[in-house]
Amino acid sequence: MSTPSVAPASGTQVTATTKPTGPRRRQDEVFRRQQARLGWSFSAPALIVIAAVTIFPIIYAVLMSVSNVNVTGAGVSLNGFTGHNYSVMVHAPIWRYALFFTVFYTVITVAIEVALGTCIALVLERLSAGRGWMMALLLIPWSLITVINAQLWGYIYNPTYGIADVIFQHLGLGTPVILGTRVPAIIALMVADVWKTTPFVAIIVLAGLVMLPQDMYEAAEVDGASGWTTFWRVTFPLLRPTIALAVLFRVLQAFGLFDLPFVLTGGGPGTSTTSLAILAYNTMFRDLNFGPGAAVAVSTALLVVIGCLAFLKVFRAQVGSEG
Repeated sequence: MSTPSVAPASGTQVTATTKPTGPRRRQDEVFRRQQARLGWSFSAPALIVIAAVTIFPIIYAVLMSVSNVNVTGAGVSLNGFTGHNYSVMVHAPIWRYALFFTVFYTVITVAIEVALGTCIALVLERLSAGRGWMMALLLIPWSLITVINAQLWGYIYNPTYGIADVIFQHLGLGTPVILGTRVPAIIALMVADVWKTTPFVAIIVLAGLVMLPQDMYEAAEVDGASGWTTFWRVTFPLLRPTIALAVLFRVLQAFGLFDLPFVLTGGGPGTSTTSLAILAYNTMFRDLNFGPGAAVAVSTALLVVIGCLAFLKVFRAQVGSEG
């Protein structure tokens, strides 16, 4: 009896894929290794530069923060490990105030920027014409270098010829010295920051808005949902990952606040606008206390990393529970 055979139907092709074996397989492995070595050789110059300008300063700052630092005419020398630098930092009232100010400043400015940026993005998303021009105008404040931005706002807040002084006079508020008084200086700093970085949040949120599925909006319209209900029940839940990304970026930038208060207020009046970054700079390069200054810088970086990891963990837990 002959064994029946199954032949492929006419018009069909049967292809079998087999992994290369023997000499062919060894040749493929050699080729992949050669490609990997070639890639590493091309990337080596860039990696060396990154290590020289980024990784090495970070490692050196960490070592400096836990060492006895001696400053002499020949330079800086590290002698032995100690925790004295962190003890000096924690017990310093200026560090506690700088920490409070930095956290307070970050929370307030990021909250305002996310709220305003989301509103602006919602308006831009509904524009049928002129969206490109509006986006270009929005990007002007964000494209300005922060130092230039601070100089511009310094002219506005100037008590002699600043336009803010004229506005306050017309409103019957007198002529307050904005940058010379504690609370007005803090508010003025926040206004300058919000003006510059709100467009950044708006562009990120707008990118998330244009990617949302339209069928859910059509279903909400069929159900008779109002615009406010549609936003809270449809738009906002779908935008949550995008808003979380914008918040993460802004927290990283705001917590490292340095150039805006450095140029606009110099950390003053007194220490009213002294952030952790300004405190680290003043401690290291003005007072030449490299050990405590490095401790401030390292602790600030650790706080940022811990905060971002906690934020990402909470965000992933929320996304997982919703899924």
